[in-house]
Amino acid sequence: MSIKLEDYFDRETFNRIKDRADNHETPFLVVDLKTIDRAYDELVEGFPFGKIYYAVKANPSNEVLSLLKNKGSNFDIASIYELEKVLALGVKPEQISFGNTIKKSRHIRAFYEKGVRMYATDSEADLRNIAKAAPGSKIYVRILTEGSTTADWPLSRKFGCQTDMAMDLLVLARELGLDPYGISFHVGSQQRDIGAWDAAIGKVKVIFERLKEEDGIVLKMINMGGGFPANYITKTNTLQTYAEEITRFLQEDFGDDLPEIILEPGRSLIANAGILVSEVVLVSRKSHTALERWVYTDVGKFSGLIETMDESIKFPIWTDKQGELEEAVIAGPTCDSADIMYENYKYGLPLNLAIGDRMYWLSTGAYTTSYSAIEFNGFPPLEAFYI
Repeated sequence: MSIKLEDYFDRETFNRIKDRADNHETPFLVVDLKTIDRAYDELVEGFPFGKIYYAVKANPSNEVLSLLKNKGSNFDIASIYELEKVLALGVKPEQISFGNTIKKSRHIRAFYEKGVRMYATDSEADLRNIAKAAPGSKIYVRILTEGSTTADWPLSRKFGCQTDMAMDLLVLARELGLDPYGISFHVGSQQRDIGAWDAAIGKVKVIFERLKEEDGIVLKMINMGGGFPANYITKTNTLQTYAEEITRFLQEDFGDDLPEIILEPGRSLIANAGILVSEVVLVSRKSHTALERWVYTDVGKFSGLIETMDESIKFPIWTDKQGELEEAVIAGPTCDSADIMYENYKYGLPLNLAIGDRMYWLSTGAYTTSYSAIEFNGFPPLEAFYI
């Protein structure tokens, strides 16, 4: 396969990034903030009725957080450490949701003492912790959804609960003095099947109706999570198409009585803005008659590319070298046999690709720096520049 750079970056933006990259030791990430700015505007345009809560875990850099804060974004926070970071930048507590269903009670109390009043849950034990540590707070329950087969990075099983348990938790929340506020779901990251939202919204509608009819609880909010795609190798629809279809699903189920809608984008806002620059360390074959090359580069699973695990996310890779292509196995630099990014999915790389050449991993602005190991094999964390 051959990557067309223009399918991912306009040439002017790429050249600005490349100029910045030429003077630095690889590997490192360069993120174009203007691309993030445009992506945020596009999301607001597509969902004018929605509130955006940026998923900080996607890229927690001060540059990204400050940009989104200034554009009016809210923030989905996963830990006490993310909380401290966004508060230090001047984000207000009412702009924050504690979206992690797995949390220590003392951290819940810390959030509460800082003024945060909205919490996700999916279990009775966690709900009771919230009732004690954050009395009177708004609660939304995360439900299990389908979509694991059509999302490139599934988020099933670990988070969420079945519909009947979700309703029981919301009833219990009221009994515990909490505000049973809404329902959340996540159809899977890089979700290519827009129909996954239709099924999830249908489940939510049933919960809304049953709680109102059977328990007198009127829910006020749907948190639709993230899942909107970045521009990787596997084709997806445009964000505009996602927005149009998901809006139709909401209108079909809720009509004009639309509850508060929350979106938690991460990948779709940030990924397309980044280029990870690496260098070829070694090119070899495993025997004199081997038909495939192994291309080793100085970035790998432990330095930002963990989403290549199981070859789930297929990043576009571009090089300056041109000419005949040959399939290659692409692996990282560490002394760990798991540090192979692509072996089953064969990338076509130029036959004249050589030691010292640079490889540009496109659409890598999200879930790279935040996944990078601190010191595995002594390698430092992935460096990043924001332009």
